[in-house]
Amino acid sequence: MRTLVFTMIALCFGLQAMAQATGPAEFLQSYLWHVDHPQFGGFSGLELSDDGNDLVTLSDRTSLWRAHITRDAQGRITAVAPTENPITLHDYRDREMTVSRGDSEGLALAPDGGVYVSFEGDLPRVDHYAKGSSRAGKLPRAVEFKNMQANASLEALAVDQSGALYTLPERSGRSGLAFPVFELKNNRWSRPFSIPREGEWQAVGADFGPDGRLYLLERDFWGLLGFLTRVQVFDVKNGKLSGGEVLLQTTAGHHDNLEGLSVWRDAAGFIRLTMISDDNFRKILQRTEIVEYRLPK
Repeated sequence: MRTLVFTMIALCFGLQAMAQATGPAEFLQSYLWHVDHPQFGGFSGLELSDDGNDLVTLSDRTSLWRAHITRDAQGRITAVAPTENPITLHDYRDREMTVSRGDSEGLALAPDGGVYVSFEGDLPRVDHYAKGSSRAGKLPRAVEFKNMQANASLEALAVDQSGALYTLPERSGRSGLAFPVFELKNNRWSRPFSIPREGEWQAVGADFGPDGRLYLLERDFWGLLGFLTRVQVFDVKNGKLSGGEVLLQTTAGHHDNLEGLSVWRDAAGFIRLTMISDDNFRKILQRTEIVEYRLPK
């Protein structure tokens, strides 16, 4: 059994070494981030500042982190340092949440400097947190949220340039069934469009880029071989979705479990895709990885 285990591990590392990423996105770097803190890990949401030098990230155990990114002359990450202690998010009654109620997954920046957070536990919802506050501000909840698949509901979250909030579930219900997309505008939820689902890809992150387009981060899992990553981009105009260009697709094991996505424009004018991995708090088997790709102009 020991020989078999070591053989499988060697095989996985061998496949990872040979793994390739396809698509027009150019790989820039993978930065391994670690902070000696019991709440560090499990990151599933990510937002960067417009210049890419500050980040907000969210763990799936209600921990919200803010950090500063140091970059070299080529824009490569050389250090990531927290700028304050992490905030443990509470519910709207200011109570700490159970694991099932506090499965925080999606993250988006709010116009007031706070954040929106989506939850995929036994109470699927999106809440608002004012900057520096741990107490949730309740938002309306769509009727459809109640019937979503357990542990696979509201995962991706994004805000467009008008301030409208979009969310979609990790799984659509079955393979081949499109992901329903929900929009919160003028304090009301609607379902303007769906995103086609292919195979076993799951929607885990989303962001509107500086070009106004919707970027979707997807994940697949092949057991011992590891995780696959895909990023698509769509145009959203007049409540309709078009496009669906695949910008990046990796083979299994190329990166860890990438779940958070932030899209921004660097000083040279290139759009960058920055992603962060959820290590599931399994430090021996997984890692917190910040990955960056660049799109051609």
